[in-house]
Amino acid sequence: MGGRKRALLVGINYPGTKAELKGCHNDVDRMHRCLVDRFGFDEDDIRVLSDKDRSGPQPTGANIRRALARLVGDARPGDFLFFHYSGHGTRLPAETGQHDDTGYDECIVPSDMNLITDQDFRELVQKVPDGCLFTIVSDSCHSGGLLDSAKEQIGNSTRQNKTQSREPEERPDSGSGSSFRSFLKETVRDAFESEGIRIPHSRHSHSHHGGDDQDEAYGQSSGDGRIKNRSLPLSTLIEMLKEQTGKEDIDVGSIRMTLFNIFGDDASPKIKKFMKVMLGKFHQGQSGEHGGGGVMGMVGALAQEFLKAKLEGNEEEAFKPALEQEVHSVDEVYAGTKAWAPNNGILISGCQTNQTSADATTAQGVSFGALSNAIQTILADKHGEVTNKDLVMKAREVLSKQGYTQQPGLYCSDEHVHVAFIC
Repeated sequence: MGGRKRALLVGINYPGTKAELKGCHNDVDRMHRCLVDRFGFDEDDIRVLSDKDRSGPQPTGANIRRALARLVGDARPGDFLFFHYSGHGTRLPAETGQHDDTGYDECIVPSDMNLITDQDFRELVQKVPDGCLFTIVSDSCHSGGLLDSAKEQIGNSTRQNKTQSREPEERPDSGSGSSFRSFLKETVRDAFESEGIRIPHSRHSHSHHGGDDQDEAYGQSSGDGRIKNRSLPLSTLIEMLKEQTGKEDIDVGSIRMTLFNIFGDDASPKIKKFMKVMLGKFHQGQSGEHGGGGVMGMVGALAQEFLKAKLEGNEEEAFKPALEQEVHSVDEVYAGTKAWAPNNGILISGCQTNQTSADATTAQGVSFGALSNAIQTILADKHGEVTNKDLVMKAREVLSKQGYTQQPGLYCSDEHVHVAFIC
């Protein structure tokens, strides 16, 4: 097949912020060389967005989204598309105030905090034409969920924890609440840690939660190097949004509102849809339906204040980007909404949905993402074709030998398990 090969590489180190990482620029540089030297990509067909050079286009949410839309929009059958992301991942808890909205949205964290959700990725992959292959490598935390409901070929989040498989009858509040409980525990831990209070992780959770979390989270030395993790705690995300907006009243319950407020039309489509639903509920509450103001539930109180202020300022114009979205039912904006699995997408994740991915710096001062480094090691070692399955199984071996607890995953349809990595 003589299709075009095109790639987008994103590396974000968040320099000078509370979220600073070290290895993401290096990951992207190495992958760039590898695409040209090993996979025969043309330099002109590789777009790089990184915050290494402040004068170039930055890896903001809007820029990443536009570059991805262009990558997919220009695709033809027979083409090979590749997207590599090195940076933070985070998880947004439910904020609609509905009692059955109990999941969370897995997101990547652009340089300006304009989050891109797992649903955005799914909608993007749905636009990939048949006969065109789109491979995604996400060297970030909670990355196992980015192509939510794509079939988990290698990974244990489905087996370990039923709620991770996002089956409709497996809502976390229906008797299988362990992932939601562990998520709440993490949220509580985040809150304490943002106040500078350390809570040690229990060692017995080793296999389930990447047991070395406290080493990874605090950049403590691991043997002769340093390790941080690529998970942005909710508390840090909130602090960074407060700095950006100068507003002190941002909290869990109003994160999506805040993102819409800052980014408007450039916000994630899922966030714009969320705002549309919230606006509808607010108007219902105003007109006394469903028992008045309580319509938005416990979490909705902050949201109501926000909407009231916006609307009183006669800012209907401000809601235009949200009102233009098509939303067929309220549960479309629930955290962790299910959708059919995209067929043309292959996701290789740095870890399981509930694990952290390491950002490592050796004693010699070389920094990289543990998964990115493993991939480069494997490709340098094998000169022939490497299938997606080979790559992920081998990466698990390499990382385990190096003492990392994260377990890369492979998410794709059956037909792409044994297809060559990238092209």
